[in-house]
Amino acid sequence: MIKVVAKHFIEESRINDFLENAAELVEASLKEDGCISYGLYQDVNDSRVVTIIEEWEDMDSLGDHMASEHFKRIVPSLNEFYEKEGEINVYRKI
Repeated sequence: MIKVVAKHFIEESRINDFLENAAELVEASLKEDGCISYGLYQDVNDSRVVTIIEEWEDMDSLGDHMASEHFKRIVPSLNEFYEKEGEINVYRKI
């Protein structure tokens, strides 16, 4: 099992735009083969911090996700909302 934690730092005035676009990514990703879970979370202390937490069956499923049409279309468009560079970590369950 593979877990991805993608932490984003969003410009305060662009949070709603980011959430709208990211919601489309979540909806499409949940329909993919190999997707166990895919959720969008907002920090309770700092609404500018939004994290996508994903769970995939294996690295091949994650690779297919990153090659999907919706990923290639939506993820680059999210860059315009960032206040600063985010953090992406990929974990393997041990």
